[in-house]
Amino acid sequence: MFATHPRDSITVRALAAAAGAATAAVYSLFGSKDALIGEVRNRAVAGLFQDLSAVPTSDEPLADIYALAVAYRQWGREHRHLYTVLFGGVQSFDPSGVVGTGDPVRPLLEAIGRALSASALVGDATSIALSIWVTLHGLVTLELAGALDAATAESAFRSTILATLRGWATTPRI
Repeated sequence: MFATHPRDSITVRALAAAAGAATAAVYSLFGSKDALIGEVRNRAVAGLFQDLSAVPTSDEPLADIYALAVAYRQWGREHRHLYTVLFGGVQSFDPSGVVGTGDPVRPLLEAIGRALSASALVGDATSIALSIWVTLHGLVTLELAGALDAATAESAFRSTILATLRGWATTPRI
């Protein structure tokens, strides 16, 4: 429901009915509809962070960034409703703020930091991360919406992520 309906159109009664529970269960477990939405988002963020944090690091930071992009896409494909709750536009999303220890952007920033230290990339780490995320988000959103068939999605993913990395590279090593 959170992936397809704006917050104001969802009632606690409808949530409880969809879950096969009483409205009292929602209130006793979460306190409010907004707290429940927050918990769904928190679990989605934690799951994405867990999957991105599980991507192994190597001596090749650009390969690590690409591997993180693959993991991000895979998470979105495997958890399409949670992805949509986080980034689909139905619920409000504010990506600004301090990166916390469990923030899914942290593994990407760390890989970018390694790439900057190795002189494989040049630029501001936050700007590079935003550029990569915007590219990934666009690709994953189009894929989840069915706007790209499987072969096109795969080809576009690979070429677009590599082109984005080349745009920030100090030398065309990828």
